Amino acid sequence: MSQKHILIIDDEIGILQFLEEGLQEEGYQVHTALNGKEGLQMALKQPIDLILLDWMMPKMNGLDFCKHYREHNANTPILFLTAKDRLEEVIEGLKAGANDYIKKPFSFEELLARIEVYFRNKLETKVIEIGTKIKLKPDQREVWEEQTLINLTQKEYDLLYFLASQKGKICTRDEIIDHVWDIHFGYDSGVIDVFMNALRKKIPSLKTENIIQTIRGIGYKIS
Repeated sequence: MSQKHILIIDDEIGILQFLEEGLQEEGYQVHTALNGKEGLQMALKQPIDLILLDWMMPKMNGLDFCKHYREHNANTPILFLTAKDRLEEVIEGLKAGANDYIKKPFSFEELLARIEVYFRNKLETKVIEIGTKIKLKPDQREVWEEQTLINLTQKEYDLLYFLASQKGKICTRDEIIDHVWDIHFGYDSGVIDVFMNALRKKIPSLKTENIIQTIRGIGYKIS
């Protein structure tokens, strides 16, 4: 397996060096930047497999970085490293293009576990059909609506894939958090609704055919 490239963008030199050394010891190829503008230039000129991103930075903050980067790359996972933890701020970051966030201060072991989730091999070969128009191709991590390839983020795909793999079963919010985000402790499940709204906007037949049913107070189900 080829070495994974991680880009860390943070203006706190101590955190930057700590993460760089720790991730290098785990076998990752690490790149670093001290502000959002420099980080964006680096992210666009070379292949990057995952980005660790601070929220508050000089020259370009994390939100603006996400918005600009997502114009060029919709798939590379972005994890916010931030002291901000209000639901409104988390949702703002997710809407800007981030996949997840981890609150400062954090343990290196927790961060490493989050990173490994994104690099875990989930490839399969069976095509999954949902509704009359949608096909998931797990081996390529692609979603097609008739003849159109839908551009999803990694977490959007993971959410749709998990629900599709459980067709006919009600998936509780806790189960979704466990399987899609791989988090097994208290976590605000409001992030699920953010991603669900994004899926329904990107894939019109999810709404027109009422493919994903909301089970009030419990979770979601694909019939």
